[in-house]
Amino acid sequence: MRVLVTGGAGYIGSHTVHELVREDHHVVVYDNLSKGHKSAVPAGVKFVKGDIRDQELLAQVLKENEIETVVHFAADSLVGESMQQPAKYYHNNVVATLALLDTMRECAVNKIVFSSTAAVYGEPEQWPITEDMPTCPTNVYGRTKLIIEGILADFAMAYGLKYVSLRYFNAAGAHIEGLTGEDHNPETHLVPLILKTALGQREAISIYGTDYSTPDGTCIRDYIHVTDLAAAHVLALKHLVHGGECRVYNLGSQAGFSVREVIDKAKEITGVDFAVREDERRAGDPAVLVASSARIKAELGWKPVWSQLNQIISSAWAWHRKN
Repeated sequence: MRVLVTGGAGYIGSHTVHELVREDHHVVVYDNLSKGHKSAVPAGVKFVKGDIRDQELLAQVLKENEIETVVHFAADSLVGESMQQPAKYYHNNVVATLALLDTMRECAVNKIVFSSTAAVYGEPEQWPITEDMPTCPTNVYGRTKLIIEGILADFAMAYGLKYVSLRYFNAAGAHIEGLTGEDHNPETHLVPLILKTALGQREAISIYGTDYSTPDGTCIRDYIHVTDLAAAHVLALKHLVHGGECRVYNLGSQAGFSVREVIDKAKEITGVDFAVREDERRAGDPAVLVASSARIKAELGWKPVWSQLNQIISSAWAWHRKN
């Protein structure tokens, strides 16, 4: 396949590019480097620095490289920031994606895999969460992703667009061979924050709330290794190229781990007894968020390989120590 990966210099994007290259697909990375790192793009992969709202440049790239399919990661994704700066998120996520889809139509590219999020579900009343449960985002970030899913469905009906939307839960870990890892600024994800604490780059790691209705009182989340996520994108692309219909899939490990379990496992793997601080709950944090990935397993044959907690933390620890 000839694939354009928007946001391909970012965390999940770069891992997906590595998987596509490993399977000998022709890949072009398109990224404005506002969040990503050019060093994360594999050697030999064509890189274009650009914003997807630059429709003239984007059309040129699509045509010159005879792109057949798009994997769309480019977006802002910080929940707290989205509530403080909603205009930024509606412009950078929704308006930019609309520009991308219009340019794809102009260039007769009609297949896209979209990086969505579990945030579209809001605070579900039961778990594991399945794709047919109500979507009711509680933050602007989740709302922008759900709006885009609606746009994709409308474009599919009106223009024949074929899409797969992948709703992630908690991506974590680093490339198994250490080729790339998680490097956000600012960092907000639990696993890298824990490991930065173990490395002495932070004074302590905070647990927000210890009185939830869970076995140890801390929130339970579904963590999935970023390489397993990347593999799902490749399967989604193959599904579309082989004539598959538009679909929405959850991506999770179906095994939840509490904040305290993640911290304890990190202490075991790193050998560092770092400081842990117990703080008040954060508003809007559900007690449990765990996905059902039964649909993508049954329909596309997806099988998480690296998503055991020790594998996630060990791979991330190996990368953070070197980087």
